[in-house]
Amino acid sequence: MSGYEDILNLPHPVSKKHPQMSVHSRAAQFSPFAALTGYDSAIRETARQTDRRVELSDDERAEIGEGLRLLRDRSGERPEAAFVIFVPDAHKSGGEYVSLTARVKRVDELARRVILADGREISFGDIRKIDSGAFHPTDQPIHK
Repeated sequence: MSGYEDILNLPHPVSKKHPQMSVHSRAAQFSPFAALTGYDSAIRETARQTDRRVELSDDERAEIGEGLRLLRDRSGERPEAAFVIFVPDAHKSGGEYVSLTARVKRVDELARRVILADGREISFGDIRKIDSGAFHPTDQPIHK
């Protein structure tokens, strides 16, 4: 025998002072403990890749300048333009290139910004590429 025969068939004791713990709360006592809070997210952030800002050639800068001039000249028509722009990362060096298509409200050469019809602004220095039907005499749609 095991030595516990005298208590094996007794009823389970229930406290009159403390309410019984829920199954969920009891299980939580045995859940894993993360001693380094935020460590997993720091590792993921370090592993996340960003792009470097590409240095434009003189020809690319001239092409963007010509595109901006054409958009400025036709801004009264609010032409649609497709941009590839660099968006800096908020947490680490680098960023990413994103495509954006929108109507152009105006080109502000003094502030060096393109103001879009929806209120967003694009800095000239963030533009990698521009295309617009305003650049083509036949006003063919932009290829995305």
